[in-house]
Amino acid sequence: MDAGWAWGRPLQGMIPVSGKSSWSRRGFFTARGLGACTGGLVAELLPDGPAPRSVAPSATANLCVARRAMACEFNVFLPPSVPLGIAAAEAALDTIDEYENLLTVYSGSSPMSYVNQTAANGPVRVDNRLFELLTRAEDLHEQTGGAFDIAAGALVKAWGFFDGAKRVPAEPERQAALARIGMRHVILDRAARTVHYRTRGVEINLGSIGKGYAIDRAVSRLRGDFGVPAALVQGGLSSLYGLGSPDGDERGWLVGIQNPWDAGRLVASVRLRDRALGTSSASNQYFEQDGRRFGHVLDPRTGWPAEGLASASAICDDAATADALATAFFVMGLDKTRDFCHNHPAVAALLVLQPGDSCGTSDPPQVVTFNLPKKDVNLDPGDSLPPAGLSNVVARPGDGRG
Repeated sequence: MDAGWAWGRPLQGMIPVSGKSSWSRRGFFTARGLGACTGGLVAELLPDGPAPRSVAPSATANLCVARRAMACEFNVFLPPSVPLGIAAAEAALDTIDEYENLLTVYSGSSPMSYVNQTAANGPVRVDNRLFELLTRAEDLHEQTGGAFDIAAGALVKAWGFFDGAKRVPAEPERQAALARIGMRHVILDRAARTVHYRTRGVEINLGSIGKGYAIDRAVSRLRGDFGVPAALVQGGLSSLYGLGSPDGDERGWLVGIQNPWDAGRLVASVRLRDRALGTSSASNQYFEQDGRRFGHVLDPRTGWPAEGLASASAICDDAATADALATAFFVMGLDKTRDFCHNHPAVAALLVLQPGDSCGTSDPPQVVTFNLPKKDVNLDPGDSLPPAGLSNVVARPGDGRG
């Protein structure tokens, strides 16, 4: 187990690098989306994406099929050698649509919303897929000492991060929200496959794990139904799964991490082969009040936004766990993340530290890694984003919602 520390430039998003992209009719929604699918940065698909740099296109081509779901862009990258590539990618995106309909809390008619509306009245039997995810989330809650908690919907609403004016809640409101959050209020009956809330006002929000779970199911369909040996499935700018390796490179998909304070620069690059990467930060979703900045990643144990790290990335075998642990690591901070990785050698972490009092955000941030082999990470990837002629997936955390 490599639990050492690696210091270098900062980190924060993600990027596979492998050539010009093709596009499908369902793959674009705006002129910017079309530009991204024909060789620009996937970050262009979002309004806050960085402008691409102009260079000669790469000789290698990958197919890219994109679709909007869960309030962000999902992209499926496939090597040109994959048979029926567009059909496979479309099927994977159909799977993501299916799971959005199952998991979202932004539709009052979804199964997850139904649970939130009725589970305080008594046990509610739920879809097997939803129950599987809820039990996974409960296990991760226990493993992280409560730093990861899907039953924090009331707290998210109190801060205005659900769908309202962002604000610091008054102390009585924060305390009232704290009394209505936490997996301690959720009873999962594994035999009956039911969910019951002990307290009224409890709400589950799967935004911190649902996107990764949908990616896992999409990858499973690519493998099982189409026999796809290599693909990169990207959800928004914070969740990725690299299946196999792109043509001509057995090391896996190359994923870049963006600078938390400069979207046009990188801090690290990571190789993904049959592994997932999730990244969490508050650099994109925040508000300022009375001269203080408040990020959207809330610590469910205190009711306040998490502080201490600039961003946190988790790398493991599935995207749901990677997403959840990225959030947990951001909440836990450096020391507790180090302890977690020491006890879980199959999980890797890449943390970007906040600048010290004597440093500014223009200085290269410090990066710490745990359980990440040197062959799979480069902490000096260069100052700029990869060329726009490459099929780059530049990810920043915190986009989209469950």
